Amino acid sequence: MSAIAELAGHTDRSLLIVEDDKPFLERLARAMETRGFAVTSCESVADGLNQIAKAAPAFAVVDLRLGDGNGLDVVSALKRKRPEARAIILTGYGNIATAVTAVKLGAVDYLSKPADADDVVSALLASGNQKSELPSNPMSADRVRWEHIQRIYEMCNRNVSETARRLNMHRRTLQRILAKRAPR
Repeated sequence: MSAIAELAGHTDRSLLIVEDDKPFLERLARAMETRGFAVTSCESVADGLNQIAKAAPAFAVVDLRLGDGNGLDVVSALKRKRPEARAIILTGYGNIATAVTAVKLGAVDYLSKPADADDVVSALLASGNQKSELPSNPMSADRVRWEHIQRIYEMCNRNVSETARRLNMHRRTLQRILAKRAPR
């Protein structure tokens, strides 16, 4: 409920979410609406850019890697159209270079997936001087590895041989990993 109280100080509560993972997009959109945001959802860079051209939102949550391009293009377009807008990048492929680029283009924070709605709200509403809090239960290295393997597996249309080739891993080893439950 504190997120709603923090949001009360903002007259414009428009939020653009650009995410190509439809189930995650729908969950996040519902969660953000319950926290007081007026949510618009898009599944591609092109849709996000069109939405910004129509009406630039006050807030944005953008996936880094989308099917038709890079989410940084959406952040850059938003900052050109509405410089005071607050945008954050969500990604399953976090690295220092893209985090630095995202901040240079105007993103106020860079969160690794899976991030929950409270983390997103905290990042969106944090003042410029505040640092966002470290997660209370960060993912283990095994879980990060498993998430990465699952993402590549889905990108390869669940083709084990192609996934193993892209991960530079033996196919049998990959099959054993895929057969196990997700680590905590």
